[in-house]
Amino acid sequence: MGPIEWNVDPEIITLFGTFPIKYYGILFVSGLLLAYEVAKRIYKSENVSVQNLEKLSTYLFIGILVGMRLGHCLFYDFAFFSNHPLEIFLPIKIIDGDWRFTGFTGLASHGGGIGAILAIILYCRKYKTSMLWALDRIAIVTPVTGAFIRFGNFMNSEIYGKPTEGNYGVIFMQDDMIPRHPTQLYEAFAYLIIFGLLWYLYKKTNVVHKKGFLFGVLLLLVFTARFIIEFFKENQVAFEDNMTLNMGQLLSIPFILVGILLMIISNKKFKLTTS
Repeated sequence: MGPIEWNVDPEIITLFGTFPIKYYGILFVSGLLLAYEVAKRIYKSENVSVQNLEKLSTYLFIGILVGMRLGHCLFYDFAFFSNHPLEIFLPIKIIDGDWRFTGFTGLASHGGGIGAILAIILYCRKYKTSMLWALDRIAIVTPVTGAFIRFGNFMNSEIYGKPTEGNYGVIFMQDDMIPRHPTQLYEAFAYLIIFGLLWYLYKKTNVVHKKGFLFGVLLLLVFTARFIIEFFKENQVAFEDNMTLNMGQLLSIPFILVGILLMIISNKKFKLTTS
């Protein structure tokens, strides 16, 4: 069996000749909605008002979208966007004075993670909610959205891997005819496995009482997976070619360290309170 040939048009339909409807956008929104439904189930099981989740979801949606966009512009393409600031905040591309609606074509998951954390902090301060409690619950459902985003990247034939150097992998025909690692799928399925593990820990163990532990597990596992998969992924921008570790790996290290630290601290605090 040889490599899979992948040649799907990222655009499903273009409305009014200007506004493209893409698989990526639909999968992104689907991931958010599915995560919301799982989070709602968690809130109901703990007798917490779903209205609280609705308010938090608004903060998260804005924080994730803004964080992902700014993360891409600052971490990966600052030279371009520093000279085209309007394109940071508007989903358009300006070419020779003409503009075209493209959606936000550059989004960075690390920026989205930072944006989500900041959104939760702001929400908890305003509504006097335990920050670690909220982080732990949102941590459980976060990998679901992450998986759907990576499925969207696969449909876009983007963020793919290096050549497999063999007669296996996926040929992204819109770019070249080389069998490559489908790193988008590697990440997507890794995130779904992490979601399953977090759900098991939440339902079947006592870690839910260790405030911050589940969030620490999320950071550790998600960004360790990201760090490892980056070795199989093509660099996203040219300046990464001269780096020992690429930007995605460098940005993952602080998240991993914070995750380990949170797990250690929450475990120690739990032991002190129960002893």
